[in-house]
Amino acid sequence: MYGGDDDDGDGSPAWERPSRFARVLAEQGAPAKPQGRVGVAPPGWPPAVRPPGVEGWEATAVTWLFDLCPPGYRGHALLRRYPVVLARMARQHVSAALAAARHGYGTAREELGPVVPASVVGAVLRMYEVEGARAAATERAVRLVEEALVGERWEPRL
Repeated sequence: MYGGDDDDGDGSPAWERPSRFARVLAEQGAPAKPQGRVGVAPPGWPPAVRPPGVEGWEATAVTWLFDLCPPGYRGHALLRRYPVVLARMARQHVSAALAAARHGYGTAREELGPVVPASVVGAVLRMYEVEGARAAATERAVRLVEEALVGERWEPRL
């Protein structure tokens, strides 16, 4: 749930907070996880964002995250001052889009079948598949950026 030892008081469940396992392990005296390397972007990293740790990477991350959010979010100075908060807001927005695509896919035949031709319903289902896959990939990319904003770094993969 939302309370307990793993609650940071921000109202989010523990499984939504990046680096939560590293913090818990550190509290238990476990050896720290290797920090990884500056400039290494993991698989799924957004191409529009410079690799974590290199000069100017956070500015590119903020620009990309704002592009994912509703336009009104740009008017909040708090989100520019605290990019990790912006990442959380972007993640929630993208997650909602993914949930909407899943719901739309699941209800399209029933709701649209009686009012449009079957070929249109098929096209709508394909559209939901494409947009759902795009939203899922974007959600992963936002999570990676969010993790990098709180200090996560990765090792290069062969």
